[in-house]
Amino acid sequence: MANFNAQMSDTEIALEKLKIAEDKNGMTDQEQEKPAAAPVLYPLKRHWTWWYLNDERAKSWEERLKKVYTFNTVPEFWALYDAIRPPSGLNAMCDYNVFRDGIEPMWEVPENSNGGRWLIVIDKSKNGELVDAIWLEILMALVGEQFGKDMESICGLVCNVRAKGSKISVWTKDCNDDETNLRIGIVLKEKLMAASKDLPKPLFDVIRYEDHDSCQKKTSSVVKAKLSLHSAETGENGL
Repeated sequence: MANFNAQMSDTEIALEKLKIAEDKNGMTDQEQEKPAAAPVLYPLKRHWTWWYLNDERAKSWEERLKKVYTFNTVPEFWALYDAIRPPSGLNAMCDYNVFRDGIEPMWEVPENSNGGRWLIVIDKSKNGELVDAIWLEILMALVGEQFGKDMESICGLVCNVRAKGSKISVWTKDCNDDETNLRIGIVLKEKLMAASKDLPKPLFDVIRYEDHDSCQKKTSSVVKAKLSLHSAETGENGL
């Protein structure tokens, strides 16, 4: 078995550890062609693809981005999640992306070009277990279809691991659909607040909605938020 404490490979991150597919060693061609008798256990409503961006800065962004695995069942999801490092185990400048299958994790593709993101910034002093907890909580909400009818407006989830503080964001299709985006943000807040109930303080201070176009054209480290939700009920109804 591979040593998973070693540096992650650029391709097929820990896939040899996954125990998802049936072991076909020793089976005849005729046996392999037989249809599966048992139904798929615990299917998800849609397919999701996990992507990994490595930290080889000498290469282009496209060369650094690797497709890890596409899953559509609960066992596949947990096998993949358990097989690879959590975000806190990645090197700075690496990303994880989990997007609906068929949507690439980049601004330029049609599904993302007019969209935006709900963003959580995690201070570098609070990285580690905090980024892992937020990542998993939102990831489970996505694959578990916890956003109701607004799932169709969600493209995917991104974790940017950075030395100065990591970022986790939920990408949506239409940055101008404030009503839908606000509902998505409220569900995010509710999920994170519920996960914080036994902790000394909430997992987040504020989540902000930004449009991708402003992020690409920003001239400073701060982008004006279209929407904001705070963990503390301050301001107008916590907005």
